[in-house]
Amino acid sequence: MRIPREPHVLHVTQPVEGGVARFVTDLTVAQLAAGLHVSVACPRGGTLTDALRAEGCKVLPWNATRSPGPRLPGEVALLARVLREVRPDVVHAHGAKAGLATRLAVRGRLPTVFQPHAWSFEAVDGVKAHAAVRWEQFGARWAARVLCVSEAERRTGEQHGITAQWLMVPDGVDTRRFRPEGSIARFAAGPLVVCVGRLCRQKGQDVLLRAWPAVVRQVPDARLVLVGDGPEAGRLRAAAPASVEFAGPAADAAPWYRAADVVVLPSRREGRALVPLEAMACGRPVLVTDVDGLRESLPPGHLPHCLVPPEDSDALARALAALLRRTPLRAALGAQGRAHVVAAHDVQQTRDAVSEVYRELLGIGTTPFVPSQSRESITT
Repeated sequence: MRIPREPHVLHVTQPVEGGVARFVTDLTVAQLAAGLHVSVACPRGGTLTDALRAEGCKVLPWNATRSPGPRLPGEVALLARVLREVRPDVVHAHGAKAGLATRLAVRGRLPTVFQPHAWSFEAVDGVKAHAAVRWEQFGARWAARVLCVSEAERRTGEQHGITAQWLMVPDGVDTRRFRPEGSIARFAAGPLVVCVGRLCRQKGQDVLLRAWPAVVRQVPDARLVLVGDGPEAGRLRAAAPASVEFAGPAADAAPWYRAADVVVLPSRREGRALVPLEAMACGRPVLVTDVDGLRESLPPGHLPHCLVPPEDSDALARALAALLRRTPLRAALGAQGRAHVVAAHDVQQTRDAVSEVYRELLGIGTTPFVPSQSRESITT
C-alpha cells in the first residue's frame, strides 16, 4: 500500500462543542497549515462545523448522538460509508462516542488513534459504568494507539484493566490567539471571576454557586460570569444570586479570559481541560479542582494557590477570595502561567507529536502498521 508523504487524516468527533471541539479545531488547523490532508466527520450543530469550514477544512456529516443507544448500529454504518468515501490513511477518534463507533466501523483495518478526552465510565454509575469499562477493555484491541492528554488519564485506564498501546500527548492551545493582548469582554467594574465550560454536572458550576456567597462576603463587589450553555443551565440560573451573570456560549472565549481577574474550573472530572491552558495563555491565574489531569496543567509554583479539592465549596470560596484580594500574586501567577503554556502546551508542539504518531503507524521512516485487512474491505 503506497502511503503519501503527508497522510490523509480523518478526525471523527462527538461532541461538537466545548473543549473537545476546540481541541479538534486547533489541531486540525495546525495540521492543515503543516500540509497534511485533513477531513473531519462530525454531527451538525455545536460550534465545530462552522469553525472548521471557516479554516477551509472538509467537514463530512456524521449524524450521531452524544451517548450510545438504539441508533448506534445506524451510526456505525453511516461512519463506514464515510470511510469508504474518504479512504483515509489514519483515523483519529475523539471522545467516547466517536471512539466507540469508529472502532466498530474500522475494527483494526486502518491505523486508528483513540483519544478519550476523559473516560466515559467516570461519567456514569452502576451497570452503565461497568458496561463502559468492559467495552473499553475490549475495544482497546482496535486502537493502534490510545492517546491520553495526561498521565492521570492513562493511569485511570490501566487501573480499570484497559490494556492498550498508550501514548501521552498533552493538550495544546494556539498561543497566538490566546494571548494577554487583544479584545476584552465588556463588564461592570469590580473584581471579576469567569468560569468557561459546558453547563453540566461534570464541570461543577453548582459547587461554584454554593461557594459564591462566601466569596462575596469577603469581596463585596466581586462578580461571577458563567460562559457556556448546557443541560444544567435552567437549574443553575434558578440557584444563582444577583452577582452572577450567564453570558451564554462564546465562539471565542479569549475576551472573557482577558476580562477576568481569576478564571475558575471547579470540575468533578477531566482528562485535561483546555480552559486552564487557554486562560494561562492569556496571562490570567486559574483556580482548578484536584482531579485527573487538572493538577498536571498547572506550573509547580501555582499549586499552593490554585488547586482545591473537588466538591469542596468552602475550600473553593477561600481560595477564590484569597486570589481576588492579592493583586500582585495574580499578576505573578498570570505571567508564570503564560510562560508555562508557551513552553509546554503550544498547539504546534501537540501537532508535531500527533503527526509523529501518524507517521510511525504508517511506517514513514519506521516499521509500517500492518492492517488486518485492506482499506477496500471496510464494511459494517
